Amino acid sequence: MVSGPGGVGKGTLVDRLVADDPSLWLSRSWTTRPRRPGEDEDAYCFVDRDAFMAKMRSHGFLEWASFLGNLYGTPIPAPPPGIDVVLEIELQGAAQVCRAEPGAVVIMVVAPSAEIQAQRLQARGDEERQIIRRLEVGAQEQADGMVLADHVVVNDDLNRAVAELADIVGWHRSGGSAPGIGQ
Repeated sequence: MVSGPGGVGKGTLVDRLVADDPSLWLSRSWTTRPRRPGEDEDAYCFVDRDAFMAKMRSHGFLEWASFLGNLYGTPIPAPPPGIDVVLEIELQGAAQVCRAEPGAVVIMVVAPSAEIQAQRLQARGDEERQIIRRLEVGAQEQADGMVLADHVVVNDDLNRAVAELADIVGWHRSGGSAPGIGQ
């Protein structure tokens, strides 16, 4: 699982990681939030609240959470055989998955600074009030995530951060166990 506050670059990192490794499969989360201007149509499965609630009532989510007034959820994964699943999810969801799947690996992505995180939120089109709220919530998410995470990746350089993610995946595939935060 790749988790972290909004605006740290999780989506960009995961998209690159999955594009570089054909033995990884990205589970697309569902959300009730509207698509941002310029956001890829497949960034999420964008649905209305009724469709989300119907999926939830049918136990179709591995995890789900309410975040800043919107619902987010990970459908129960169905990857092709022999493929590792990557979940890009909020911290609440990562904690739920860890309770259900104790062997799950959590990689926490953080921005190099709150200022850069705010710039990234602005660049993706978030409204100013949403940016302020995401930064407030993000500070707590980062603190909580440091406790939950098996690894922490600082997204200060895209190529380096993607390589670090790939190294972590490779390490776990080779039978490694979680060495601790930052390793």
